[in-house]
Amino acid sequence: MAVSTSHRGGRQVDFSTGDVRRNILDVAAPMLVAQVLNLLYNIVDRIYIGKIPGEGTLALAGLGLCFPIVTLVTAFANLFGVGGAPLCSIARGQKDDKTAGKIMANAYFMLVVCGLVLTVVGLVFHKPVLYLFGASDETYRYAADYMTIYLLGTVFVMTSLGLNPYINSQGFARIGMLTVLLGAAANIVLDPLLIYGLGMGGRGAAIATVVSQGLSAVWVLRFLTGPQTELRLQFHGFRPDWACIRRIAALGTSSFVMSFTDSLVQVACNATLRTFGGDLYISVMTVINSVRQIAQTPVMALTDGASPVISYNYGARNVPRVRGAIRFMTQLGFGYTLLIWGLISLFPAGFIMIFNHDPDLLAAAVPSLHIYFFGFVMMAFQFSGQSVFKSLNKAKMAIFFSLLRKAIIVVPLTLLLPHLAGLGVNGVFLAEPISNCIGGLACYITMRRTVMPELKEMESPHKEAAPCAR
Repeated sequence: MAVSTSHRGGRQVDFSTGDVRRNILDVAAPMLVAQVLNLLYNIVDRIYIGKIPGEGTLALAGLGLCFPIVTLVTAFANLFGVGGAPLCSIARGQKDDKTAGKIMANAYFMLVVCGLVLTVVGLVFHKPVLYLFGASDETYRYAADYMTIYLLGTVFVMTSLGLNPYINSQGFARIGMLTVLLGAAANIVLDPLLIYGLGMGGRGAAIATVVSQGLSAVWVLRFLTGPQTELRLQFHGFRPDWACIRRIAALGTSSFVMSFTDSLVQVACNATLRTFGGDLYISVMTVINSVRQIAQTPVMALTDGASPVISYNYGARNVPRVRGAIRFMTQLGFGYTLLIWGLISLFPAGFIMIFNHDPDLLAAAVPSLHIYFFGFVMMAFQFSGQSVFKSLNKAKMAIFFSLLRKAIIVVPLTLLLPHLAGLGVNGVFLAEPISNCIGGLACYITMRRTVMPELKEMESPHKEAAPCAR
């Protein structure tokens, strides 16, 4: 690819030329819009459900109990979506479009298979699982209403979330944004109609989400199989290449572990809060998780936008552009997380009342929010280091630091701290900032000490690149 070109499907960004900061922003800006819109899928559900007259707080708790399952579906989408997209970018940087196309086809095959398996298993075992996750007799019906319908659309979710990174990896960030825009707009229109207009409550929110994800899935497939894409999704004579699938899964395991451990943390938090604070504090955690998703979306878009730029130039052995992308991503991410931490600290009630106006919930949520977000700026280092490891196909490092912050630090602290010094529910919320500081710094420092020397060696004319995708 020699120059940036314009296509009917949207402008394609050339990762090999121009200001690397502009390249990142050209990809990150549409991805930010896309991720904000994607966030609306669940955020809008929570806003409407949390304000159902007379039962909003309980319904919000029920929806919060579904988060681990929704997150688990996302984890499997990331396993083959986020896992394969950097390999695609590296292969394209090496001018090997045949390998790039094979990676995408095998990834989609596994997305469909996993989606079907998750649908069946989830529908069969949803009741005992929801009770295991902290449901009470009062909140179970709200959780079950949402979850049983949501699971029917799992293949749609896997397709739209799992294939969209392959659009972005080709430089078509605006098309990737439109994927999510289509579904989010449908969800925003359908939610009030089904939840309030037809009185369907949580079931209406789930139906709106499934229909919306279905529209996004159709859009993705139409683009990737059409004439506008650079790499076309083809299945003529397709047979699964298990060696290719293993490479995708090896790199995607990092993102899978991040999402899976998020699910694990949510289970640990809900179960512990059920013991120490009851259904009210499960509602509080639902709101805080929603605020966290809002807060971290821009920095995630930034690191996701930098990823294909880093991967492509790593494959092309353009070391100065790799360094510049890493530096810009880290500096901008640090500035943003510092700003959003300040806003949440100054105006906690404003963020909470987006979802619920109940005085009891507000009184419990404000101090909990302050504890949970303390030191949020350290997440910039976690996101930056993790993004570099994934972009350069350093799967083992990416997996380790995913496990370190969540499974090794957060989950044990969530279970232990409430029993110490009378901390109770505050111990649950305190586990997050401790993990941000320890995990974030460990991830970033390790990245600097391992990646930067490798990049210096790559500049030597006697060194051969071994990025992957072979």
